[in-house]
Amino acid sequence: MDAALLLNVEGVKKTILHGGTGELPNFLTGSRVIFHFRTTKCDEARTVIDDSKRVGHPMHIIIGNMFKLEVWEVLLTSMRVGEVAEFWCDSIHTGVYPILSRSLRQVAEGKDPTEWHVHTCGLANMFAYHTLGYEDLDELQKEPQPLIFMIELLQVEAPSEYQRETWSLNNEEKMQAVPILHGEGNRLFKLGRYNDASTKYQEAIVCLRNLQTKVFLCGGIVKAYYVRARAHAEVWNEAEARADLQKVLELEPSMGKAVRRELRLLENRLEEKREEERLRCRNMLG
Repeated sequence: MDAALLLNVEGVKKTILHGGTGELPNFLTGSRVIFHFRTTKCDEARTVIDDSKRVGHPMHIIIGNMFKLEVWEVLLTSMRVGEVAEFWCDSIHTGVYPILSRSLRQVAEGKDPTEWHVHTCGLANMFAYHTLGYEDLDELQKEPQPLIFMIELLQVEAPSEYQRETWSLNNEEKMQAVPILHGEGNRLFKLGRYNDASTKYQEAIVCLRNLQTKVFLCGGIVKAYYVRARAHAEVWNEAEARADLQKVLELEPSMGKAVRRELRLLENRLEEKREEERLRCRNMLG
């Protein structure tokens, strides 16, 4: 075991357990990094929180894609392929780990990671709190603490070497993907391929939810309503789009011009959709 190495990041300490091979990979923006990880507490028992090998498949992240746990990108880009290392990370880096862990567990259990458990408690239900649905993660959420990540770097793929999944797209790409996925779902439905169509519709829904969640967390509530309104408009959800745009006006009246523009675009999309349906009906009757 090599001596502990301090990375040029406050609150991070690296210990190499097994050296990798070759030169340090070229971690281009958009590269996919595949790795196994195990997360433990810093207690005497080294209590295991998560272990990707127990789940049965490795983890991967996309470099430069605003991953929930930003420090992981720092850790991974210090490694060679085949290297195994332990990283002690102070609580300044681990505060959001419970949220990440919950998402990973939900995916492993075949559940929708964008759903949220909400319960009420306190005096006459005056206060609301969020539970992650796992007792150990709720504990970490309430009391952030240093964690140890043991990581084994398996592979680094350049952006051109793999097909990007919808979850790895940035906000603008997600926005563009929603109507494409919706249209592909419609095409498959017409062909009678109902399971495939359902999968495409679900991808579009996940794009919308992920887009909404990311913007609410990172960009503020007004921007969140605005972006969600545009996404709803792309798939002709008229009532939802209008409701979100109205909320934007209530919260930020100075955005009136932008809201009016989006309403015009919504009307145009709806008219195009109505015309398409009229033509389809005429063809069916003809």
